[in-house]
Amino acid sequence: MAAEVWADLRMHASEARPRECCGLLVGPRAGTRITASRRADNLSTSASRFELDPLAHVRALRELRGTPVDVLGFYHSHPHSAPFPSATDLAESSYPDAVHLIVGFPSDGTDAVIRAFVLRIDGYDEVTLTVA
Repeated sequence: MAAEVWADLRMHASEARPRECCGLLVGPRAGTRITASRRADNLSTSASRFELDPLAHVRALRELRGTPVDVLGFYHSHPHSAPFPSATDLAESSYPDAVHLIVGFPSDGTDAVIRAFVLRIDGYDEVTLTVA
């Protein structure tokens, strides 16, 4: 993942607190490198949930059509907990091949932590995340 994306996700999550933030992850088609992020509005009225604005997703897909990059995944934050998928995250995941980044704020007072996952209905696989 590009260092600029890492920094933007941490900033977005901090700015959105105490609510969850969310957005899209962009990179070369059929690749694994995340080169950009696109913030999306969180349409949820709950402070502990997110609902990514579907228009932001559609807009990104349209803007990226015909380019060498595509939406590779999504991100959201856990403003009051560690960055691991919740039962709701697993139940509502509709993109099994997409990478899902979670920005978490562990209760031990440490700074924001970002982890990457591939979500399944019955669990998740953590993916190694390299920032360069």
